[in-house]
Amino acid sequence: MAEHLTIRSLHGTKALRRADRLLREVWGTRRGDDPPIALDLLCAFAHTGGYVGGAFLDDELVGVAAGFLAAGHSLHSHVAGVAEKARGRGVGRALKEHQRDWAVEHGLVAVSWTFDPLVRRNAFFNLTRLGAEVGAYLPDFYGPMSDGINDGGPSDRLFVTWPIEQAAPPPVQEREGVVVVDETGAVRDAEGAPLLRCATPADVEALRTTDPAAARRWRAALASELGGALGQGYRVTGFTRSGWYLLARGGAA
Repeated sequence: MAEHLTIRSLHGTKALRRADRLLREVWGTRRGDDPPIALDLLCAFAHTGGYVGGAFLDDELVGVAAGFLAAGHSLHSHVAGVAEKARGRGVGRALKEHQRDWAVEHGLVAVSWTFDPLVRRNAFFNLTRLGAEVGAYLPDFYGPMSDGINDGGPSDRLFVTWPIEQAAPPPVQEREGVVVVDETGAVRDAEGAPLLRCATPADVEALRTTDPAAARRWRAALASELGGALGQGYRVTGFTRSGWYLLARGGAA
């Protein structure tokens, strides 16, 4: 029998404790690690008009997202996670669509969030599947994080906004551009080119375990080139399935 996916807002201590346990499982949080979000904040969000949503396959909680009202009449999604066994089944997208519907009901115009620019699958989902727009590169945004996924190094993030009224994103065009970070993580000189390409590691989370030094080099490369380009007026125009950020300066297509 096919399982039925439903998304609903979570309220009450029992449901929020369940959400807290799931997020800790998703992050692999060990004793002494920082949790992805403190339980008291989940309770505060739910009680004071913020957003806490849960995804259920039948009656089993398999995904959680939580956020708060933010500047610019928006919902800022602070944390979202999906159980490993439920990945690839549309749970993450269903949670995002529930957030968008919630934002519409509350008279908001956008949903925003941050993500690690090194995590390829998240970049593809956020920028290509959803069509979120990159607003800024935020160096070490949260400070050192030791939570089972992050390695205690700089917590660089991309800040993205997903306009409520935005149409479906167009297909990403694989176009030429000067490579500023190649497939090995090596940095190259852009020389002011109008179009840039910036690679990402295939699986940075695994790399942090197998080769921490390489993961740190990738972090420094993207901070320098992706972050630097955004600071110089480039904009992210797409993210390819093969793991490349595409950037353009000014009116370049």
